[in-house]
Amino acid sequence: MSKYESEISRRRTFAIISHPDAGKTTLTEKFLLYGGAIAQAGVVKGKKNSRAATSDWMEIEKQRGISVTSSVMQFQYEGFCINILDTPGHQDFSEDTYRTLMAADSAVMVIDAAKGVEAQTRKLFKVCAMRDIPIFTFINKMDREARDSFELLEELEKELGIETYPVNWPIGCGKDFKGVYDRDSRKIIHFTSNGGAKAATATEVELGDPNLDDLITPQLHQQLTDEIELLDGAAAEFDLDRVRHGKLSPVFFGSALTNFGVEPFLEHFLRMTTAPLPRTAGDTLIDSLDDNFSAFVFKIQANMNKAHRDRIAFMRIVSGKFEADKEVYHVQGGKKIRLSRPQQLMAAEREIIEEAYAGDIIGVFDPGIFSIGDTLCAPGKKFKFDPIPTFAPEHFRRVRSLDTMKRKQFLKGMEQIAQEGAIQIFKTPYSGMEEVIVGVVGTLQFDVLEYRLKNEYNVDLYMEGLPYEYLRWIETEDGEPVKEEDLILGDGVKLVEDYKGNQLLLFATQWAINWTDERNKQLTLLEFGGGWQR
Repeated sequence: MSKYESEISRRRTFAIISHPDAGKTTLTEKFLLYGGAIAQAGVVKGKKNSRAATSDWMEIEKQRGISVTSSVMQFQYEGFCINILDTPGHQDFSEDTYRTLMAADSAVMVIDAAKGVEAQTRKLFKVCAMRDIPIFTFINKMDREARDSFELLEELEKELGIETYPVNWPIGCGKDFKGVYDRDSRKIIHFTSNGGAKAATATEVELGDPNLDDLITPQLHQQLTDEIELLDGAAAEFDLDRVRHGKLSPVFFGSALTNFGVEPFLEHFLRMTTAPLPRTAGDTLIDSLDDNFSAFVFKIQANMNKAHRDRIAFMRIVSGKFEADKEVYHVQGGKKIRLSRPQQLMAAEREIIEEAYAGDIIGVFDPGIFSIGDTLCAPGKKFKFDPIPTFAPEHFRRVRSLDTMKRKQFLKGMEQIAQEGAIQIFKTPYSGMEEVIVGVVGTLQFDVLEYRLKNEYNVDLYMEGLPYEYLRWIETEDGEPVKEEDLILGDGVKLVEDYKGNQLLLFATQWAINWTDERNKQLTLLEFGGGWQR
């Protein structure tokens, strides 16, 4: 195997997804600790805690103790080169999360052992299912009182429509959480805390060990024996092929806070996941081992460094090797460019790099030429990766600058933040951009918009709530734009355009969508933008 092939085969790129407060950021930090990427984890608490998590870099994140934007981190572990996409768990930041999943080859879903499957987890899971990507489940917070483990598995299967395979099984919970039973080796991994250092102290013990009663108590020993018997009789068979097609989710139990079960999970996960996966570009499949460089933009983040007013485009490398100052072809821009100052990131910390391989995520300086979904490839090649879907916002407000003299800053700020994909902006056809309609997936994104316009552009906003809850992209039979007078629209429906000129309809109710669909047969209403069908 050549150095090039071996570099690609050792790479793993995955996203961590969860409902808020399930412990996702803590788990991410423990991975970084095991990989030696950081020396001390910042426990994610509220704003009173001075040590914010490594992966939370924006000021508003540190104040609120939540992840607002997706972070990208790379670390090495036992010969693997791992790219983690740490996504925002807060329900109000899910559009960024959805898109980040497009750059991952697999997903780790973190579930709170006391709460089980929550609303946001269902939405995120839908996106994973859409992409057919493997999902690994880590049931976290076993160091607290937890629900019955069988009940949790049943809920996972019922709510998400995916079969589960427990790779390990918890021994007790809360103060009595003693460790996990590994079903493959049929050994007990007993954990003892060592004061939050890099790893919990783990002792492997055979199931038939005579000292087991002393180690985990006779009651827990008996309970474990009964549960193993039940598991072996009732659980699904392990099938790696079904795991890799998102049909079977391997389940692990542990506690990210105390490090119990984190390393066994990481080791199993790396064995089960694949090297970077191929991507489709129309009818062509672009393989990761293809020598020719190719990548796509899945995220744009402006003003990561406020002093420099910079803008970073995050790219997932699909094939080939990237080298600094190498000339590439920007398909949507129709020209050759050199990617300046390529960086790899540890949240807000950056490191200039000379090379990167398929599976890696790199950030490049963007002078304003990139959009989400853009393809870059080797000169002489001209293909476009399949588009990244645009997800329909669920909350809408009319927004304008309080100071009419700051119109220029207002428009620039709105457009930049919209290009990042954090918000979507719309206008009424044939109207100017004095005021815009902003659509977001969740209401807290309005707070982020207001905060960023004030801090980065010195613009104060006036916002007015609108009664719409649904948005549909319009497609016509002849591909021509529609005129409002040619449409039959009832109350609670509004025709708007996005800043790329696409036409859309806003609806107050699901009933209004059905009513409009029935009376305008010349239209197709689409749930996803960007070329995705409903």
